[in-house]
Amino acid sequence: MDDFYMRRALNQARLAYGDGEVPVGAVVIFKDAVIAEAHNEVEKRKDAAAHAEILCLQKAAQKLGNWRLQEAILYCTLEPCTMCAGAFFLYRLKRVVWGAPDLRHGAHGSWINVRQERHPIHEVEVESGVLQEECSELMRAFFQERRKEALTVSS
Repeated sequence: MDDFYMRRALNQARLAYGDGEVPVGAVVIFKDAVIAEAHNEVEKRKDAAAHAEILCLQKAAQKLGNWRLQEAILYCTLEPCTMCAGAFFLYRLKRVVWGAPDLRHGAHGSWINVRQERHPIHEVEVESGVLQEECSELMRAFFQERRKEALTVSS
């Protein structure tokens, strides 16, 4: 099932790509049903905190009428940053599944590991590398395109 839901997150990431946003998508599952989907909207909102994971968690909490998402699973296409990884504890997620590592901001071991220390009140299960190549390829394509655009503008 992880592949199925990660493909849903990838669909969200493609929407972000089409909007000129860094292509990260997220999906929240609760009792085997999708209750929220989102993609990055940092540029659109002019808000550095408008990450796919945060927006998705906010939607899920609103849908359930509760910020405690203890039985929920979040799927995201990119390794979470420190802000998003912290939100997983605050929202009390049961599990997080992510695709591609993020060497610049990844908080699950690629840059730093926020899970290195045991959290005093909540544990979040983490699965990494689900559809990693597909998730990574979307990111590579996006940034290659941006670099080409930058070279064209500067020429």
